[in-house]
Amino acid sequence: MKILFICSRNKWRSLTAEKIFHGYNHYDVRSAGTEENARIKVTAGHIGWADFIFAMEKKHVRRLTDKFGASLSGKKVICLSIPDDYAFMDEDLIEILKSRVSQYIDVPD
Repeated sequence: MKILFICSRNKWRSLTAEKIFHGYNHYDVRSAGTEENARIKVTAGHIGWADFIFAMEKKHVRRLTDKFGASLSGKKVICLSIPDDYAFMDEDLIEILKSRVSQYIDVPD
């Protein structure tokens, strides 16, 4: 399964998600951001590659829809509703990610 995590700048939330889920249960995991100054900016290639797309906020889903609308057809795009209140690998962020993502896929304990 190929999983893409999206946030704004790909520095804290989506990068943390990529690190904690990478390699688990043979998942292929990547992350990207929606803003111009993102560490890795989301591309059509990311969208085409992914089976599941987890966005941190509704605004990320809107940005993906605006830019990649047709490419999202048939894709599972899920908003996790995680605000930009956490640093990279924050313990609370990790627990929230595991809890919310576990509703859709198997996650590590």
